[in-house]
Amino acid sequence: MCGRYSFAIEDELIKERFGVTVRSAIYKARYNCAPAQDLAVISNDAPDTLRFFRWGLIPFWAKDASSGYKMINAKAETIREKPSFRNAFKNRRCLVLSDGFYEWKKDKDRTPYRIMMKGAIPFAMAGIWEKWGSPEGEIIHSFSIITTGPNSLMEKIHNRMPVILRNEDENKWLRNPGEETLLDLLRPYPAELMTAYPVSKLVNFPKNDIPEILQPIGEPLN
Repeated sequence: MCGRYSFAIEDELIKERFGVTVRSAIYKARYNCAPAQDLAVISNDAPDTLRFFRWGLIPFWAKDASSGYKMINAKAETIREKPSFRNAFKNRRCLVLSDGFYEWKKDKDRTPYRIMMKGAIPFAMAGIWEKWGSPEGEIIHSFSIITTGPNSLMEKIHNRMPVILRNEDENKWLRNPGEETLLDLLRPYPAELMTAYPVSKLVNFPKNDIPEILQPIGEPLN
């Protein structure tokens, strides 16, 4: 799964890399993004603007917002079958912006790792989104990150990883070139373009949204 990530880059770099308008008043660097937080995305209905949606998809038919806690991820293999995800996959897709994500190795210490692009290049994870209205009239935009099987780097840490889109496929993901083409994008990112290193267990707690958790505490994985 993907249950924590970071997005902590300068406004100008966001605009340069993703071609979106950034409102500095509402954007801030995030070192420990966690479910139920409002986080940076680019949605297919507003591809020129950085928006902030809640992490944890709330289906439009949900009775309350609590269902979002169970839907932070959507499996690529079953996304067209699950009622909670299939309509969003067809019609409401987004780029979830990141500069690294965290995963916990299944060893005796549950060591957390930060996984990122070589060269610390920001990237986009494939997401889907929904618009939900509460009985009281509150409107919440929410999203889920799509996951797939691991590449050769990730399989040393975990059996799932987020779908990371190649730069040239980001617009394709937003444009809707057809379901078969979209499904073809939901594959593991090349391991040779990525790196991973262990980090402090400070990352275990969402309140620790601080730069220190980005620091390596051991050697990177080969």
